[in-house]
Amino acid sequence: MNEPIKWAMNQMPASEDRQLSIMSTENVAKAGAFHRSFPQYSITPLAKLDGMACRLGLGGLYVKDESYRFGLNAFKVLGGSFAMGRYIAQQMGRDVSEMTYDYLTSAAFRREFGQASFFTATDGNHGRGVAWAANKLGQRAVVHMPKGSSKSRFDNIAREGAKVTIEEVNYDDCVRMAAAEAAKTEHGVVVQDTAWEGYEEIPAWIMQGYGTMAAEAAQQLRQVSVNRPTHVFVQAGVGSLAGAVVGYFTNLFPDCPPKFVVMEARAADCLYQGAVAADGAPRIVTGDLRTIMAGLACGEPNILSWDILRNHVSAFVSCPDWVSARGMRMLGAPVKGDPRVISGESGAVGMGLLSALMEDEAYQDLRAQLELDKNSQVLLFSTEGDTDPDKYASITWGGEYPTV
Repeated sequence: MNEPIKWAMNQMPASEDRQLSIMSTENVAKAGAFHRSFPQYSITPLAKLDGMACRLGLGGLYVKDESYRFGLNAFKVLGGSFAMGRYIAQQMGRDVSEMTYDYLTSAAFRREFGQASFFTATDGNHGRGVAWAANKLGQRAVVHMPKGSSKSRFDNIAREGAKVTIEEVNYDDCVRMAAAEAAKTEHGVVVQDTAWEGYEEIPAWIMQGYGTMAAEAAQQLRQVSVNRPTHVFVQAGVGSLAGAVVGYFTNLFPDCPPKFVVMEARAADCLYQGAVAADGAPRIVTGDLRTIMAGLACGEPNILSWDILRNHVSAFVSCPDWVSARGMRMLGAPVKGDPRVISGESGAVGMGLLSALMEDEAYQDLRAQLELDKNSQVLLFSTEGDTDPDKYASITWGGEYPTV
């Protein structure tokens, strides 16, 4: 038997909600303008899965497919690139609206600003995005990866010209390593999508960068006559993406926000543990954090995102690896007539969870509490494609992590 899915409905006391303004529609619009200045920019597809929605008993199902983002197979570049733009603008005493791609790649910019060293820790996608942006903008990147990181993800980062290492420590310790090195480096700065006391500005900018993806999805839904999704499922590692998505849609629909479901890997379910404790304080998960959902293998929450999530999320869900594997197979071999979505281990957990909720009576209580039914319009985010091709094949073709 598969390890069961666990969940906690949000019963935490509300805070003053001071961090919600990070994801204001105005801040997200600035990020979108920055990204649109890149020649590599295009809006990623929103897959409309009518056949799957019908099969699961839903009114509509939509999957934002980030495997097309900037040719990097994952959404993370949105956050790292915008944070770099905001940091450079701040250092130069200018507004980020002046930091267009054309200017940032110009000889005039190089004379005026020079070069900084951007340090980060990553399971792969964030580091690749930082390395790519640094490469394009003539900056320097140093990337540390936790033990167990795949060679294909390492190679993708190295190809962007970054100095990259795989360390014998977990993700959270890699973050501390990157921060320590940046502090000792002239013109060194940490670009990390987790926040801690005293390190909050850059993570907030990263979250705003992720808002470009959420804003695109909202516009694409309107184009298919869905003014507002009733439910938004979003995965979480440190919670920056989740906080960005939840924060943006809450600001977009302040009077009637969607129901939000946040999903984590069972091995690194720090947000779920906080929801179980229900006192409003964040929790930390330690250890090796071993999961196929490498992008979600983070045990210490972003304190900015946590404050948004505790106020606005309906349910926090802890997902064993089979949930993601199930979602990968369903998206990769869709119902006839639906578009195919190649979704990696950290991208497909929403599809796997949604199918379990709608098809397995063991989870009928959660389905009922979330009011998922034939009237529901559900939005998912496939945050990565096959960023580890060998693992993708072993799951989708080889049947690894079966649903039994």
